[in-house]
Amino acid sequence: MTTESLAGRPAPDHAPTATPTATPMPPRIGGRERLALVVLLTAGFTLAVDFSILNVALPRIGGDVGFSLANLQWISTTFAVCAAGFTLSFGRVADLFGRRRLFLAGIAVLGVSSLAGGLATVPWVLLTARVAQGLATAAVAPAALSLLTTSFPEGPLRERVLGLNGALMASGFTAGAVLGGLLTDLVSWRWAFFINVIVAVVVLSVGPAVLTENKAANPPRLDVPGAVTVTAALVTGVYGLTQAGERSWSDPHCWGFLAAATILLAVFAAVERSVAAPLVPPSILARPSVRWGNLAGLLAFATETSVVFLLTLYLQKVRNYTPLQSGLAFAVLGLGTVVGGLLGPRVIARLGGRQAVVLGFVAQCAATVPLVFLGDAPGWLADLLAATFVGGVANLVAIVGFMVTATSGLAGGEQGLATGLATMSQQVGIALGTPVMSAIATVSGAETPHGILHGVTTALAVNAALCLAAAILLAITLPTDTSPADTSPTDTSPTDRRNSESAA
Repeated sequence: MTTESLAGRPAPDHAPTATPTATPMPPRIGGRERLALVVLLTAGFTLAVDFSILNVALPRIGGDVGFSLANLQWISTTFAVCAAGFTLSFGRVADLFGRRRLFLAGIAVLGVSSLAGGLATVPWVLLTARVAQGLATAAVAPAALSLLTTSFPEGPLRERVLGLNGALMASGFTAGAVLGGLLTDLVSWRWAFFINVIVAVVVLSVGPAVLTENKAANPPRLDVPGAVTVTAALVTGVYGLTQAGERSWSDPHCWGFLAAATILLAVFAAVERSVAAPLVPPSILARPSVRWGNLAGLLAFATETSVVFLLTLYLQKVRNYTPLQSGLAFAVLGLGTVVGGLLGPRVIARLGGRQAVVLGFVAQCAATVPLVFLGDAPGWLADLLAATFVGGVANLVAIVGFMVTATSGLAGGEQGLATGLATMSQQVGIALGTPVMSAIATVSGAETPHGILHGVTTALAVNAALCLAAAILLAITLPTDTSPADTSPTDTSPTDRRNSESAA
């Protein structure tokens, strides 16, 4: 191996002339790293599927297990609240006590809780299982993402890996709706739980052999007051958002929880300024790439998931599609997210992370605008499929740009925190987008097909405007990044450096 291939710079002048200067080889992934990547991506895809796989099956579940119509929402709410509320704390726990350990423990809890959920015959068992599934998701998601970012060096290789991860996660939301409909109609809704058991057994069989543990050498004590207050704030806030979607934004119940979340966040900020080893060091949030990058992620997930919700209303309430037909119509969107995940790293390599985020939002806006004019126009289905495909591609380019921006330039010991923040932004965005757009559609429309169509198209117009506003804001606030070839080395742990060397 030449001096250039080791250090990334030309050999010194006294190097023998007989040895030609080598061109840096593209990074390669070894057999063990490839298996580890498959394990982590499989886990991420499964978690994404869990967010949507039960939605179309809720009425059937309610009849089989004994939920009243008014209480069906708790099947989704308990999962979403726990998944979003605990993710930041678990992300920091992964940094301090071991990402591999937390990942495997979370997968084990996911398998056991999914088995309990699939076998449930009474409501309290099913809700307990959903709480445990949410906690498992909060542990596994940031641990898996931080294992990805610490196992692959910054640059094209990590961008490619994050692109695959983003594509599979985004397509998992769509696949969940399709898979949930198929399982419910053809087999049983219980298999929506049992699939997780199979995945957990496979991951726990392979993961311990291929995943490498990495954590802080001398971890500080966990900031318990900070973890408690931020978890309470997130749980309370996400619950308030879900209630806004289920009830309405005028409900005092919703605003009471959102006000409590705001107070708890203020308490959390005060705690972080006073403790020696804060859960979220102010220096991390002071980085524009982290602060504005996570806002980009929140907006990317909020806008695209709410488009899916609005188009579901359009297809089922205006076009009289069945839930399964609606799910199949979104398969093209899922294909677009896969293409976007593969395209995102190429855009970042050519333009940089900031430009990829901005371009993604601009293209997403352009893809959403035609949906505003769907109405009863001939060829509406072709227009819808084309627009959702382009929107899926654009959204994933923005998401990959957000993931790369929000996790780059940080030490290996901070990756769990960085990925915990990124995962939290993703899940809060999912929780926020639907109730906001639902409120706009409800205020703008009425309970008739024509009224629903008007409400949906109005909300889609607001969605497109939000994408454009996000592009302008992020073009101003996100830092200008250099190309991967020019990026200076970051502060990494010895484990990170060994993994980087083994991947090259």
